[in-house]
Amino acid sequence: MLNNNKFFSEREVNLIPDVSQALAWLEAHPNALSGIGRGIERETLRVRPDGRLATTGHPDSLGSALTHKWVTTDFAEALLEFITPVEQDIDRLLAFLRDIHRHVAREIGEERMWPFSMPCFIEPGEDIELAQYGRSNIGRMKTLYREGLKNRYGALMQTISGVHYNFSLPLSFWQEWAGVTDMESGKDAISDGYLRLIRNYYRFGWIIPYLFGASPAICSSFLQGKESNLPFERNDKGMLYLPYATSLRLSDLGYTNKSQSNLGITFNNLPDYVAALKKAIKTPSDEYVAIGVKDDKGDWLQLNTNVLQIENELYAPIRPKRVTKSGENPSDALQRGGIEYIEVRSLDINPFSPIGVDATQVRFLDLFLIWCTLADAPEMSSDELLCSRKNWNRVILEGRKPEQTIAFGCEEAQASLVEVGKALFADLHRVAEVLDSNQGDSRYQDVCDLLVASFDNPELTYSARILQSLKDNGLGGAGLALAEQYRHMLTEEPYELLSDEQFAAEAQRSRISQQQIEESDTLSFADFLASKAG
Repeated sequence: MLNNNKFFSEREVNLIPDVSQALAWLEAHPNALSGIGRGIERETLRVRPDGRLATTGHPDSLGSALTHKWVTTDFAEALLEFITPVEQDIDRLLAFLRDIHRHVAREIGEERMWPFSMPCFIEPGEDIELAQYGRSNIGRMKTLYREGLKNRYGALMQTISGVHYNFSLPLSFWQEWAGVTDMESGKDAISDGYLRLIRNYYRFGWIIPYLFGASPAICSSFLQGKESNLPFERNDKGMLYLPYATSLRLSDLGYTNKSQSNLGITFNNLPDYVAALKKAIKTPSDEYVAIGVKDDKGDWLQLNTNVLQIENELYAPIRPKRVTKSGENPSDALQRGGIEYIEVRSLDINPFSPIGVDATQVRFLDLFLIWCTLADAPEMSSDELLCSRKNWNRVILEGRKPEQTIAFGCEEAQASLVEVGKALFADLHRVAEVLDSNQGDSRYQDVCDLLVASFDNPELTYSARILQSLKDNGLGGAGLALAEQYRHMLTEEPYELLSDEQFAAEAQRSRISQQQIEESDTLSFADFLASKAG
């Protein structure tokens, strides 16, 4: 039942799309939402007991970072990444993630897992070892890609951590909503539905940093002596903060790339999105040509001099995804099978949870992403995408500012952030009632009741709650206290789903798999890169 809802044209609630018809449809088809798929990826820095970045390599006992299913590394050897399988049950999803944390906490000895998105104290010019993946061509390529990131954007930006939430609606939803019969024949309609979700996410996703942003401050060492045009306040513990900020991680200071804003990538249809992405990985950048592919000694500096070295370099708050086959690029996978799920990339590490995320956030994201799928989403030009970024920036830097407003696209018209948030939650509550009716409880509605209060009282937001602790204790003091608390908690807890034997078996399997990959290489590294470029 794809419809063409219009924006409210009267009353004050002309703030969000009118989804009353779609919500009535959902209430008549509650079983369409049975079987939502969810997965979580959580990043965290390993730090020493004094709060400084760990200089040890990825622990051997954890297995191969190249091939392990659950425990790998991101940019640096010290930047862990934990990956859950896809689960339909939220409690099981979070228990699996917690078991990974329990295991790693026991394996890293005196080191701790840093509980914030923004990094700990890092010495100026400190050498941050890039993640290492062995001597295979694919392993060396992964490390070289990171060398390129370091040379393009600096190593510090890459030590910022976050949580990614992977979400897919069940086939039953698409059968009822879009009239498809199966995933293959219905892939175009399903892709269009997920792109509709993404467009609404760009328009209204600022609500995520408003509620859950937890990086209102940085350690002064993060700037490495560079000037910032942000009006930071400073405390006596070497911490810089903005009084109304929610997520400096998502600001231009953090994990973004201004040069990518001119790529012209839009989310109106899949062929155009894929074409723009492919163009970006084939188009040379003057800035990166100046860096060069190799230095004077013949050492590699980056994979290539294009705007994007590979597709994953595109920094976006949300991505359309499909599981790739061996050797397949993400865009080729999308072209082949359509969008399979979406990856939400706007979550800061939740410092109030030992695993960086909690059930309240998962349930909110379910509600919001379902709403984004149901609500009308007119096509967005690349200009409107840039305009939507202004709303995000407003919330990221000053989201809790009294009387804060939200703009509508590129128009001058603005509305109260509080009123837009409340209007959205009125819809989310109706989605919550449907999901709760399937489960026979009220947990989604309870989440709505809990979070909507943050609009009348911004002190309830994650950023406000953590900022007070940071002011009192400093970033290092607050971070170390939480890291130690969570280390003790996790090492004392028994596993819920996994066991030491299962972790040992996966570590051994991953080592054997890496060895097999290394032994199967036939091309030189240069020829391997050339084959990938083709």
